[in-house]
Amino acid sequence: MKDKFLGGLLVLLGACSFGVLSSIVKTAYQDGYKLGEVTGIQCFLGMLMLWSIHFIVKIIRSPKVSTLANAQLATPTKKHTKLTKKWKVCAVGLFPGLVGICYYQCVQLVPASIAIILLMQYLWVSVFIDFIFFKNKPSIIQLSAIIVIILGSCLAAGIFNQDISLNLTGCFFGFLAALMYSLFISTSSNIGNELPKLEKSAWMITGACIVTFLIFPPLFFFKLDISDKLYQLGFLLALLGTVLPPFLFSVGIPKIGISLSAILSAAELPVAVTCSYFYLRESVHFNQWIGVGIILLAIALPNLKHVKKNKLEK
Repeated sequence: MKDKFLGGLLVLLGACSFGVLSSIVKTAYQDGYKLGEVTGIQCFLGMLMLWSIHFIVKIIRSPKVSTLANAQLATPTKKHTKLTKKWKVCAVGLFPGLVGICYYQCVQLVPASIAIILLMQYLWVSVFIDFIFFKNKPSIIQLSAIIVIILGSCLAAGIFNQDISLNLTGCFFGFLAALMYSLFISTSSNIGNELPKLEKSAWMITGACIVTFLIFPPLFFFKLDISDKLYQLGFLLALLGTVLPPFLFSVGIPKIGISLSAILSAAELPVAVTCSYFYLRESVHFNQWIGVGIILLAIALPNLKHVKKNKLEK
């Protein structure tokens, strides 16, 4: 029970961290930076941060055994198996890399409120993937929570406060971002769990960085100086969008499962609305706050049975 609570808390914190990103990205666009620059600096700095933390922790924790002794203990078969697992995790990085690219492109083509709604479709897509590929049937409570979250998302995104102008290309990228996010949640809970969490996150973001630079070659590095504001924004994007969430998800998702993780991840939207109000000073209507409250209630709903079970056991 404690493991499930801790897992849920970690996934929730990861989702909240993701929720801050939209305000930072909007600031970067207002300062004149482009999609490739924003996604590229986020992945690159995130990769550097994760590998640096991983090697520092490894040096601190490493037993005082000689390199020669370690080499004698490791057989060629074990080395090959471990390398294969690392490359699989690196390949999973394709999904978080594409989430950022597709979602940030969507924001440029459709209203931000519509983009958020499109991204939130990962809720039912994740549950669908979990059921089809991993045979985990969602409970009635989980299905009810998903429906409530989608309805609350419509209110929280404020789609009833403006005329909606849909761009089909933007909608395509928004739904593609939702699909990539769903695949990220599903694969991160089933691949590479035998690796240390920090190393797993580092390999994953290395994959995200590779796919980002293949789509957007990092030529912008040649025109930046060390004091450029893009580095400051990139550091925040890397920490809150690349370093913390994958690590928190890699620890939390295996403890609580894909379906519940998808529901808890919906905390991203209330955080995004709150940040836009306090940080960007954007107006948030009353019905949007109602939507935020509905989403928070829906997030708590699947956990009520665990609370009741805890009380009965006491």
